[in-house]
Amino acid sequence: MIRPMVAHRCQIAIVDDDPAMRRAVGRLCVASQLPNRCFSSAEEFLASDAPEETSFLILDVHLPGLSGFELHESLTKRGIRLPVVFITGQDQPLSREKARKAGAAAYLTKPFAAADLIAAVRGQIRDESPSSKTT
Repeated sequence: MIRPMVAHRCQIAIVDDDPAMRRAVGRLCVASQLPNRCFSSAEEFLASDAPEETSFLILDVHLPGLSGFELHESLTKRGIRLPVVFITGQDQPLSREKARKAGAAAYLTKPFAAADLIAAVRGQIRDESPSSKTT
């Protein structure tokens, strides 16, 4: 089950090996009032307490060590299902298909529009927040 998110409690994990991209996406999230933590690798993310505290993932597809897809799969096997946006500098049909099958909120090719990333995150927050559910 995907964990519900509430806008003021949202903790986004940004996993990207490019320091400039991590900083840019982190600043974008802060400017959009979305709390976040940045990680340079899947292994760094997994070694932290973040898997239990994260509500949303922004994952680079191509990481050293475990890829973004492998990290997402590892979390899923552990029963941790999180909404995800995959980002990549090397768009490939196979990657696009993997993201679709993983149920990604978005698959964005670098450089991407800031508005597209924030819209994907906010769309998921809106879709998953208790206040957006109809009874």
